[in-house]
Amino acid sequence: MVTSQRGKGRLFPKGGWETDETLEEAACREALEEAGVRGQLKMQAYLGSWEFKSKRQQGLSSPEGLCRAHMFALAVTEQLDSWPEQQSRRRQWFSAAEAIEHCCHEWMRRALIKFLANLASSSSSPSLALSSSEDSSNQVDEDQSA
Repeated sequence: MVTSQRGKGRLFPKGGWETDETLEEAACREALEEAGVRGQLKMQAYLGSWEFKSKRQQGLSSPEGLCRAHMFALAVTEQLDSWPEQQSRRRQWFSAAEAIEHCCHEWMRRALIKFLANLASSSSSPSLALSSSEDSSNQVDEDQSA
């Protein structure tokens, strides 16, 4: 997990994706930029999508700041000593139970719980981390729960 840029809690790496990359490529890039880790997306790495509100994404195209995050599990193969957002974020490893407790977003806690259920149904796995790509261009109906 990484600290938020404002230092108000911990979260899994997340961010938007570029027009020339897939959701999976964006999730791997965000994990590298924000947490300084590289890895592989394994089978059943896609955990689903979750809607949330973002004050930073409020604007004409989305007055409510509604975003959709696509969460992936990343099998971490490398932890870098230096990474792009090292000055604004702190990386910290937690057990699953601790991660659920420390995560500052409910939708990320739900993604972690789904990840743990997927992990329990599979055989042994290497160190895994969660990463997401967010889509602020996808409008979400106000009736949908986040």
